[in-house]
Amino acid sequence: MTLLLFIFLLAFVQVGSADVLASSSMLGPRQVTGLLHGSVTVKCFYPATRVNRHDRKYWCKQSTRQCSTIVSSNGYISRDYEGRATITDFPDYGLFTVEISGLRRNDIGSYKCGIGINDKLFFKVKLDVSQDSVVPEEAQLFYIKQQGAVTITCDFGSQYGTARKYLCRMTETQCITVIDTLGNVNSSYKGRVLLNYNEAPGSFNIFMTQLKRRDSGLYLCGAGRYGTSGETKELNIHVYEEPLLSNGNIEQPLVKGVLDGSVSVECYYDPKGNITLKYLCKWRQNGCTQLINSYGDVLDSYEGRIVMHDNPENGSFTVILNQLQENDAGYYWCMTDGEQEKKSSTELKIIAGQPNLRGVNEFNVVAGSPLTMTCSYPCKYYSYSKYWCKWKNTACDPLISHEQNQTGLVVTCDQDSRILSLNFDQVTPTDQGWYWCGVKHEGHYGETMAVYLRIQGAFQRSEDAPNAESNNDVALSKTERKSKIAAGVESPVESSAEDNNSKVLLSVLIPLAVMFLLLAAIFAFVKFRFFKNSDRVSVASYRTNISMTDFENASQYGAKNNACMEESHETQLGEMNEYAITSGSPKQEPKTTKRGSKEEAEMAYSTFLLNSESISATNS
Repeated sequence: MTLLLFIFLLAFVQVGSADVLASSSMLGPRQVTGLLHGSVTVKCFYPATRVNRHDRKYWCKQSTRQCSTIVSSNGYISRDYEGRATITDFPDYGLFTVEISGLRRNDIGSYKCGIGINDKLFFKVKLDVSQDSVVPEEAQLFYIKQQGAVTITCDFGSQYGTARKYLCRMTETQCITVIDTLGNVNSSYKGRVLLNYNEAPGSFNIFMTQLKRRDSGLYLCGAGRYGTSGETKELNIHVYEEPLLSNGNIEQPLVKGVLDGSVSVECYYDPKGNITLKYLCKWRQNGCTQLINSYGDVLDSYEGRIVMHDNPENGSFTVILNQLQENDAGYYWCMTDGEQEKKSSTELKIIAGQPNLRGVNEFNVVAGSPLTMTCSYPCKYYSYSKYWCKWKNTACDPLISHEQNQTGLVVTCDQDSRILSLNFDQVTPTDQGWYWCGVKHEGHYGETMAVYLRIQGAFQRSEDAPNAESNNDVALSKTERKSKIAAGVESPVESSAEDNNSKVLLSVLIPLAVMFLLLAAIFAFVKFRFFKNSDRVSVASYRTNISMTDFENASQYGAKNNACMEESHETQLGEMNEYAITSGSPKQEPKTTKRGSKEEAEMAYSTFLLNSESISATNS
């Protein structure tokens, strides 16, 4: 009974080992060909586990009895291959290469490319040496772990600069299109494949992400149309399962978000590589639209909605997208400019639900007023770190919590009511912009909520240049105020208030002054016309036919000229004394009332009537 149990356990261990080996197989070319006296390079791909990265790599030649080692990573080189064979390991990429130079006819044969000792992990390669001048092109090998990515470069020359470019997958009878430059994308590769042109005409790149075991196979990249015109290049893609993750980074093939909520996408790169550009783009059938990059460039329609946090210590950057809309659903790609860097894609789905962070999303505040913005969070975020930050195109750095910082803002958290507050003692025009409330857990950015703060009554600079002669003082005072504002001596609110008061005062005084001048001019004109008309009153205005001869006749008949009469003294009103005329020497000229021309004309007319009546009585 014990013996049977032992046999069963042994068989189980062997089966388990076989499964591990099957899932951790190596891959390389089945056959390579080199020119006589030339050289050949063989790429050997292996699972980049911790054990495999540090284990022995070797290249050996098979015979009927054994496989004799030619070169190994331990420094061994066979005597017949000294100076002709080299082996180079790239453990970070799960790859080592073997190069054989000075090829001879006796180099033809079967070889093994392997890891460890006793043929633990290997694959077989047949080497051929040709005397022809041209070596046939072999299929390019790509050894990719599951959920990984691959970059393929195809170059067919400038003669195919305007021709259709494509990638297709070989079957027994045809080559099924995966993607082409006409916008066709196979449904099983939607969001996982991308075709981009290179600078050189006829050259292009193909990126594939989220590779699965079923994606392994033979592919063709080409220019023109398969089977009828153009050229093709053969590609052999092998996708393997990796038992252990080498860096602990977990890809995100799918993220979910709710309307008005947020999502975060983590992207990984080699921190030791020469990476200068990192960006996130949204996939479309004929390209990928860049949304944000590490230089601070942000697509206009995503301003205030997207931010990138770079963490070069662990070779990752996180992109947060909030204020989610229905049209944000789709595929997003993490990209870098490194040639060996993997490209990863993530699908975003919009689902039903409500954001966990809630608050007012927009504030309109008068400059100089206090303000408190609040953000409520659920119980599940109780142990998370929370923050407020002011959005910029380059980052959203958290503001200092529980204490006054340089911007005059205070962040407080009431854990009992689960409210995170951002307090302004006095808002200024420079405070206008986007603010984010967010949570963070174990170094990973979580959900965020965006709030827009709009400041009313902000100081506006005049677009028109001031008059150099009349507005020198005004311009100087504005310059002084701007200098004070920059130095922190005077606040923009006070400066703006003074300018507004001055504008209001001028708008009132100027119309009053114009009205006063207009009334004065009218008054002067009327006054002038009145005196002028009073001096020009004539006897004819009384509609008589009086002539100067009539006045002479009246003088002859004894009519007295009042103008020449001595002025009489008039008694006070109410006394019965008659007018008394006195003459004496020295003559005293009492004060008289000055008559106007009109009054004199009336008196002359009255005298004329009296004289006429007297003449008529005498004649009768």
